[in-house]
Amino acid sequence: MKLIAIVGGTKGIGRAVARLLAVRGDRVALLGRDAADLAASAADLAARAPGDPPATAVLDLARPETYDAALDEAIRRLGGLDAVVITAGAFGTQDALEADAAARQRVLSTNFTDTIQFCEVARARLLAGGGGTLCVLGSVAGDRARKPVVLYGATKAGLAYYLQGIDLRHRDAGLRVVLVKPGFVRTGSRETEFGGRTFIDQRLVQVERARRQARELAPRKHARPRDVEDADVPTLDEVANGRGEAWRV
Repeated sequence: MKLIAIVGGTKGIGRAVARLLAVRGDRVALLGRDAADLAASAADLAARAPGDPPATAVLDLARPETYDAALDEAIRRLGGLDAVVITAGAFGTQDALEADAAARQRVLSTNFTDTIQFCEVARARLLAGGGGTLCVLGSVAGDRARKPVVLYGATKAGLAYYLQGIDLRHRDAGLRVVLVKPGFVRTGSRETEFGGRTFIDQRLVQVERARRQARELAPRKHARPRDVEDADVPTLDEVANGRGEAWRV
């Protein structure tokens, strides 16, 4: 059983991860901005898994003053901390972000500066407890420039550089850093209202479909993380235990 705090565990990928962890028997603390969403998600997990109800605490990546209190509450309720999973983030198309300075600032700050600031606090907490896993969701948009998501991709590229660096710096002290790069995932970040219309990058859908077909026709048994076209994706157990870096293209 692992003791895991999830930032962004009330929606999308974070909610799915929280459900899987709770069902398999891990103790979970949900950290997020909206108290009502946290309460609803906690009730959902309690209905799916036996045992104590999940802990919740209000944490807003845009408000660093909430970091310590949220982690304190998570550690108090869980009785310790083995891993911190960060799935929260912000998305915007290039057209939308070029046209809206406020939205541009929100995406740049949330995905890069604010996430790194929180990672620094979480890193210190994990190391103070003897080590643990810091798992962060990035994006393949940060692997190379794409015209529809230049700014969004830049934030993910910078975040990946930071995570690789702290993994090298603190690995021997017991910190395990896992960077998960999903491919196309049908969540709110890909279906976001901008100017009254829903954005779904159909080119990413087509690329993902083609790659899935290729893997089915010619599976590779010994893919390495460097082989991003067909790289192995760790199981949930491997991610929670911090084994390696997860790539998915």
